Amino acid sequence: MDIEYVINNLVNALIPIGICVVLPIIVVRLITRERINRDNTRKDIILAAMEKNSDIDVEDMMKKLNGPKKLLKEKLMSKLLIGSILASFSIFVYVAMAVYIFYTEFDKGMFLALSFAAVPSLAIGIAFLINYFIGKKMLAKEMEAEEQNLRQS
Repeated sequence: MDIEYVINNLVNALIPIGICVVLPIIVVRLITRERINRDNTRKDIILAAMEKNSDIDVEDMMKKLNGPKKLLKEKLMSKLLIGSILASFSIFVYVAMAVYIFYTEFDKGMFLALSFAAVPSLAIGIAFLINYFIGKKMLAKEMEAEEQNLRQS
């Protein structure tokens, strides 16, 4: 066996492992560390405020630190937006592929590569859109009550 052949095969095996295994672990670790740091900072702020003023309302301060909660309507609208973007992206990819194939010859490799991006995007987009429409019907009463509470306050 040639040493270059072994090294090339090893590199060809390590790149997908790095992308599929190591990269998600690094992303999860970074997100977790950021959340822990944010929680520790909030804890330090509350402890410092309690040391200065012992009769402080901790619940009220936590609400102020967390910021305003998103309304149900805002959450549903963000799902509609994400679903629309993902579905539109995949439809655009397939239309662009069809135009490309119309003017040139069919390239199976390119079709498969673009399908690996478009199919999951379309599936996730449709899932978000379904979630939006079902959520809109199921949460109609809650959204109306939330709107009335906002008007009153």
